[in-house]
Amino acid sequence: MTYHLTLSPSRLLRALLACLLAAGLAACSAPGPDHPPGTPWDPHEERNRKIHKFNKGLDRNVLRPVSRGYSAFMPDDIETAVSRFSFNLSIPQAVVNNILQGNMRGATEDTYRFVVNTTIGLGGFFDPATELGMPEATDTDFGETLHVWGVPEGAYVETPVFGPSTERDYAGRWVDLLTNPLRYVLESPESYIPPAARLSSTLSQRGRYGDSIDAILYDSADSYAQSRSLYLQNRRFKLGGPDGETYVDPYEDPYGATYEDPYDDPYAE
Repeated sequence: MTYHLTLSPSRLLRALLACLLAAGLAACSAPGPDHPPGTPWDPHEERNRKIHKFNKGLDRNVLRPVSRGYSAFMPDDIETAVSRFSFNLSIPQAVVNNILQGNMRGATEDTYRFVVNTTIGLGGFFDPATELGMPEATDTDFGETLHVWGVPEGAYVETPVFGPSTERDYAGRWVDLLTNPLRYVLESPESYIPPAARLSSTLSQRGRYGDSIDAILYDSADSYAQSRSLYLQNRRFKLGGPDGETYVDPYEDPYGATYEDPYDDPYAE
């Protein structure tokens, strides 16, 4: 694997401007004083539902059948190793966000874990850091950084392909793409390895949690409201809630279904 360091001042400046722009965009949108606290703020619901319908069709016709074939073909040990590899490649981005959040301990621990798993763990296919008792990686992103900076989450949005999000997290996703250190050190064709690993990990996740995702998308009375509810609950739980607010969704599943292992986003990477 070839590394080529190209951290030019112009690129760093663009990344910084992207951070500031994302913070400004996310801060521009906030619910009015009449909005009931604890309920989802979804002023774009009509558009969101159209995108949800598109995403649902994409899942039904592409992601679900491909993930089933992938999981059936790929041995479980290989799937696990590739998922570890993909997660290891995401750690440098977490280091950047920990620094921006002022969490220097997390940044240091994540750096040690990345170095150990990249070297001894052969790029992250193995996890010697855990065997050595090192702390788990923090798994943070720029959306969380904006939250730490006090930027409100904004309205709920559903994005094509990537699924449920908020205005704050959507802006943060683009900044993460620009500030990922691997973007500036990997030459082509090695630069295609991280997205390929994420795609493989996504297929594994879709296959592993297929029953739960199918229940959300195809068995609930309103898959859009159910996806929105799960995303906001899990995201706010991870962040500690916006301004201490606990999310209570008014659109509960009338079947009272519970899911053994729901996760943030049915379309997540």
